[in-house]
Amino acid sequence: MLKYAFQRVFWMMPTLFGISLVCFAVINLAPGSPVEQALSKMRFAGSASGGGNAMGVSDEVLESIKKQYGFDKPMHIRYLVWLKNIVTLDFGESFVYRQPVIDVIIQKLPVSLQFGVCSLILMYLISIPLGISKAVREGGNFDIWTSVWLMVLYSIPPLSLGILLQLFLGTQKFLGILPLTDLYSDNYFQLDLWGKIVDRIKHFIMPLICYTVNSFTILTMLMKNSLLEELRLDYVRTARAKGLVASTVIYKHALRNALIPIITGLGSFLTLFFGGSIVIESIFSLDGIGLLSLKSILSRDYNVIMGLIFIQAALAMVGRLISDLLYVVVDPRIDFQ
Repeated sequence: MLKYAFQRVFWMMPTLFGISLVCFAVINLAPGSPVEQALSKMRFAGSASGGGNAMGVSDEVLESIKKQYGFDKPMHIRYLVWLKNIVTLDFGESFVYRQPVIDVIIQKLPVSLQFGVCSLILMYLISIPLGISKAVREGGNFDIWTSVWLMVLYSIPPLSLGILLQLFLGTQKFLGILPLTDLYSDNYFQLDLWGKIVDRIKHFIMPLICYTVNSFTILTMLMKNSLLEELRLDYVRTARAKGLVASTVIYKHALRNALIPIITGLGSFLTLFFGGSIVIESIFSLDGIGLLSLKSILSRDYNVIMGLIFIQAALAMVGRLISDLLYVVVDPRIDFQ
């Protein structure tokens, strides 16, 4: 297994190289570069010096702006410099925040990390027992009605769900029991310990629901179908024929094998912690990685965009490797050669 892990890590390198090369080229070839935006701001502010340049500024000013943003070199040279710097996690400086990219990401990470961890735990705590219950009661009223509700919840987009939650739970027109946005109230730091805990929980509820709903519905149905498939296999029929108790057959024999497909979902947990959600963070004004991604794209903050893409790609591959290794934990019969 160690040999397999080392081989996977080795092949991650060219994959990351390919991803970074393609993304770097696409981002830099897209219209609306930081240089163009800087020139537009200068023209809008009326600070153009009226040189002969077609952009309305002198050649000296244009060259100075290009040098400031690192666009005074050809694109392939800029990529090689960027590639050399990421060995030390130096993704350059953010054009917007005027700070090192890694520092900007670290500042925004705690918000997305909190919701990522909580949603992952909540998702598995709900979906696995619910999926098992639906499989055991297949075709019954419990299975039918929970399937209906799961399909309804899955069909609601996070944007619509967030707005509905804010309308019914956050406005005084209806219940008005939860805050609409942000991570904590304005008077948060004046509250005692218990008050702070309650305040954070209230601010967590609506975003956490939006983070969890779609994922847990998929995972619940996957758990149910996986267990049903195991319960129909010959070894389960043999165990029942030998007179084993139903609970022993389900929880000791079938469930262990049924969990193997569920382990695949754990491969996304690293990106879940890091990625955040652009839609949810925008709705609830959460200053996390998702909102940082949106702002960076809109402002053409190339260094931040490349930093986010590279880190998320690396975490996705590491997460996938962890999922593969967890197969062995769940089912020792699996052996990677």
